[in-house]
Amino acid sequence: MSSAIPRNQWYVAAYSAEIEHELFGRTICSEPILFWRTAAGTVVAHSDRCVHRRFPLSQAPSRLVDGNVVCGYHGFTYGEDGRCVAVPGQTRVPRTARLTPYPVVEQDSLVWVWIGDPELADASRIPRAPYLDAAGWTTVRGLEPLAARFSLLVDNLLDLSHETYLHGGYIGTPEVASTPITTEVDDDAGIVYVSRHMDDAECPPFYAKSTGLTGRIARWQDIEYTPPCLYKLHSRIAPIGSVPNPDGTDPDAFHVEVVYAITPETEHSTHDFWMVARDFALDDDGVSAFLADSNRTVVLQDVEALDVLEQVIQREPAGYQELSINIDTGGLAARRMLARMAP
Repeated sequence: MSSAIPRNQWYVAAYSAEIEHELFGRTICSEPILFWRTAAGTVVAHSDRCVHRRFPLSQAPSRLVDGNVVCGYHGFTYGEDGRCVAVPGQTRVPRTARLTPYPVVEQDSLVWVWIGDPELADASRIPRAPYLDAAGWTTVRGLEPLAARFSLLVDNLLDLSHETYLHGGYIGTPEVASTPITTEVDDDAGIVYVSRHMDDAECPPFYAKSTGLTGRIARWQDIEYTPPCLYKLHSRIAPIGSVPNPDGTDPDAFHVEVVYAITPETEHSTHDFWMVARDFALDDDGVSAFLADSNRTVVLQDVEALDVLEQVIQREPAGYQELSINIDTGGLAARRMLARMAP
């Protein structure tokens, strides 16, 4: 399995709440990037290396002073546009003393950064998840480091049959593995759709404790993956026999939007951003705490398995052939899309 990282793509670099009026560094696609929020509230992104002796500007004692970045090693000072405005011991600032800027967009409580040719950065290509910060929804979220290539997490999320085995006692029930899936690929839009509708399924603890439903339920899982970065799982939990109304309203159901931003840190490590938005019990802190704790447990189960799998893949001989079955159609479609994006 390739670990090549697609370039000329938008990736989630951070949650909006992570970036404040102070220096913040994160490696995205093997590129160290410096972020901060200007006095006007805008997030900017530049290369996280002083042009003088490469000192990371996100590293203390580097700091923001009156909106400018002051390198903590020799004092080179940069404005919010990345241009150097002061150097030690001389009044003339070298013309080439500037940080490399990155296109950045903040929307849906996420900070997106463009990796690649900045002339190709088109913000309209960024996939949306507006419910992450919309009225009528409450979201819990987290971020876990994954010591594995990002494509392994894509595989994991597009084949949810593993819930039955890896996440039993949380979100997994026998029906997830036994129910067939449908897969659709929209090459023009660049989206892979995978659906599994369970009309008579056991209610897992993840939903029983958050919705109050018990016994058997209707449980729908509709995946929408936009390579390379954004994965959305539209989950519908409802009493057996309940279906949405013809006009699209769905008053009998509980809706949970599970979102992953799958951002390569390097070819063999990944930023695993996870979010769970719900349209019920909006102000119930107990439900929020339960969903946050339970989902983090599930994510860490995936992380542990994928960290092991990364090591297995790195040690295996060239030419090893996997066996794929029907439930892999979504993951295989995603692999083909990612292969076309890879450099």
